[in-house]
Amino acid sequence: MESITRVFNNIDWITAIFVVSLFVLVLSKTFFYNKFINFVVLPFNNKYIFLHSKKHILFNWFNALWSVFLWLNVALFLYYLLAIFNLGEKLTPVNYLFIFGVISLFVIVKLLLQFINGSIFNAETAIVHIVFNKISYQNYSGLVLFLANIFLTYITPNSELVAYLALVLFIVVMCIGWVNLLRIHRKFITINFFYFILYLCALEISPFVIIGSYLKY
Repeated sequence: MESITRVFNNIDWITAIFVVSLFVLVLSKTFFYNKFINFVVLPFNNKYIFLHSKKHILFNWFNALWSVFLWLNVALFLYYLLAIFNLGEKLTPVNYLFIFGVISLFVIVKLLLQFINGSIFNAETAIVHIVFNKISYQNYSGLVLFLANIFLTYITPNSELVAYLALVLFIVVMCIGWVNLLRIHRKFITINFFYFILYLCALEISPFVIIGSYLKY
């Protein structure tokens, strides 16, 4: 309880994270209004994927803004999980910065490996579409964690219920993304099924196994 109390005693820097997150949302809505409107209903309507993946635009300001939004809130949510479930001691803003840095580095390295994999198997176009689909749903899940972080900061601090509910909703959003990905790219996946399984094991499953093993011990 002492470590948890310490986390919630000073929330000025956490409020700053929320301000930055809201600023990112405002920027994305202001400069990319049509994209934003399609994006916020992503789990219920796949129009965003079909409209924007056809343009083969993966690296753009809209995705960059939402990626920053995601990283900010994933890092804060993991920070809270460490405190709520007593997985860390003497948590400080430095711990948050470390988590943020690890997440950012992990995502960038993973993205590079995905494109290297696509280049090796001469499937750059398909990989761009697949990565765009995954990034879109990952970024959307940042909204779930953003709301959870607000609850964990101002409304129900130290709430395991909120933490579990956020995790469930996060998983649901990601599952919807994977279902749509498999449906849209089933032909490519069928043809390259063996390499797709290798990709899942190496880049999607193994990182979570490593993280789980680390937390366990």
